[in-house]
Amino acid sequence: MNLLLLEPADICDQQATLTDLRRLKHIHETLKLKVGDSIKIGVRDGWKGSAQIAEITSERVVLSDMVLDTQPPAKIPLTLVLALPRPLVLRRLITDAVTMGVERLVLLNSRAVEKSYWQSQVFDELQQLVVLGLEQAGDTIAPIIELRPRFRPFVEDELPALVEGKTAIVAHPYATQVAPIGLTSSCVLVVGAEGGFIPFEIDLLEKSGCQSVSLGQRILRTETAVPLLIGRLMG
Repeated sequence: MNLLLLEPADICDQQATLTDLRRLKHIHETLKLKVGDSIKIGVRDGWKGSAQIAEITSERVVLSDMVLDTQPPAKIPLTLVLALPRPLVLRRLITDAVTMGVERLVLLNSRAVEKSYWQSQVFDELQQLVVLGLEQAGDTIAPIIELRPRFRPFVEDELPALVEGKTAIVAHPYATQVAPIGLTSSCVLVVGAEGGFIPFEIDLLEKSGCQSVSLGQRILRTETAVPLLIGRLMG
């Protein structure tokens, strides 16, 4: 955690009161702060800065002298369209995508996605995973996250407008074109789940404006390919 993210509801009369176990534990056990110490803070959807510990007990922490004088870091101009991976991988990728500054995340169905993944409890944890990513990055503004459980309607009806005027790429391990480096324009990146997209899905994505690219001869896991591609494309 490189920033303590505050919700607007935490703040009253220029002070913030924290009572939830996660943040209390971090302040007590990780940061080991005491009254008078300074802590980096940010307000969700707002600016970031610092505050002082005014009160600290096992049940609550009160912050005072809050100064919010720094804008959050800019998002990278990238929309990540991700075929829904297994829940353990999804947890990591949501946090990683938020930390890397992705401005929009679309979770998509595909042939390789098991139906049970859409009933996973990870969707109940979504906001908490976003918070962890924001706090790691020192950010306060969450990306847009959308669920698209039907592949073909999204690709045929929504994707063409989404990719218009942007570089649109679908990661495909058998593509002959290698992924570009250091794009200067907005990008839509489409990545499959474990097992990738079937030929019909690749064909539909290409017809909707995406170019198939690879990262070379090695076939990578989704959780490895996503941050590598984002860094390569937007670095």
